[in-house]
Amino acid sequence: MPAQDDEEQGQVFFDESDIIHEVDVDEEDLPDADDEDDIENIEDPDDSLHIFTGHTGELYAVACSPTDPVLVATGGGDDKGFLWKIGHADWASELQGHTDSVSTLAFSSDGQLLASGCFDGLVKVWDTFGNFKRTLEGPGGGIEWIRWHPKGHLILAGSGDCTAWMWNVDNGNCLNVFSGHDAIVTCGDFTPDGKTICTGSEDATLRIWNPRSGESIHVVRGHPYHTEGLTCLSISSDSTLAITGSKDGSVHIVNITTGKVVSSCSSQTGSTDGNPESIECVLFAPNFPWAVFGGMDQNLTIWDLQNSSPRFICNHEEGVTCLAWFGASKFLATGCCDGRICIWNCLSGECIETFKGHEHAIQSLAVSSNLEFLVSVSMDSTARVFEIRDFC
Repeated sequence: MPAQDDEEQGQVFFDESDIIHEVDVDEEDLPDADDEDDIENIEDPDDSLHIFTGHTGELYAVACSPTDPVLVATGGGDDKGFLWKIGHADWASELQGHTDSVSTLAFSSDGQLLASGCFDGLVKVWDTFGNFKRTLEGPGGGIEWIRWHPKGHLILAGSGDCTAWMWNVDNGNCLNVFSGHDAIVTCGDFTPDGKTICTGSEDATLRIWNPRSGESIHVVRGHPYHTEGLTCLSISSDSTLAITGSKDGSVHIVNITTGKVVSSCSSQTGSTDGNPESIECVLFAPNFPWAVFGGMDQNLTIWDLQNSSPRFICNHEEGVTCLAWFGASKFLATGCCDGRICIWNCLSGECIETFKGHEHAIQSLAVSSNLEFLVSVSMDSTARVFEIRDFC
């Protein structure tokens, strides 16, 4: 048979002179099929220095104390909240009494109290040892978010019943109910000066309120604002601007005094069916003239407020669900649907670190008061602590 035919048949012949060196191979050294499967299934390394595993369901919320650098609160779908301490594996206090998912948590600005909001429509208040103080009642729907007044023991909460409520925590009295939205109040906050309230809703509107009178000062809606429900909101440190993100894939910046839209940006990409990708998180930079936002388009956008244009668009492998600044530094963390946390230098737009360890989507991030720890909570039912002191 001609040599060409042999090659076509896949047959190769060697001459003894072609052999350079013979090596004996023990069959036990050869990988079998099971070994190859193990190689393919090697998990990502775990970069966390502490894991809290007290929960038995998905985690939704995390908060770090503004005064105690190791005190952390977490809450989730197992109807439980916990207070625990970084580096103190033997200390944890369960926040007992909720009858539904603990959806949101927040420490008071003085660090003396913790509030937990639940889908049962109740807000509960605790001291920093986990001792129950009081229940704040009233909303007819689940609590979506809670915020403390920046200068006192007042709490603002958004509800699934289309209202927001404000209480005096020290005596439990309701001070005002903010009515006017036509759907779930999905986001909101006091302005940093404490003089105004902003709330966003599934009804695609932003409302600006007088906290004393309960009067709606401005209603922002229609062109050129969002066309679908709001998902997130942040207020600038000088209390002049609100930035909002929406399911419609757009971000708008509003002048709080006038109620006018001053800047807008849309998601960079659409989904496979042509619909926009939701914006999930927005923040103003604490020490730079920037805003940042991320979403299901797998991008973090660093937005230049002075030029109304993007400084950088930072790509991720999967959607961005949450953000956290490292104090007033140039560093920012993004939590993602793939369970990874990316650390960005926002001056250069570079990803300088990726933290691995979670198995499912990150739901929320918080930074310790001493800027040494980043705490994340995930749908994998764990909270993880990562060291960030090198970035601050």
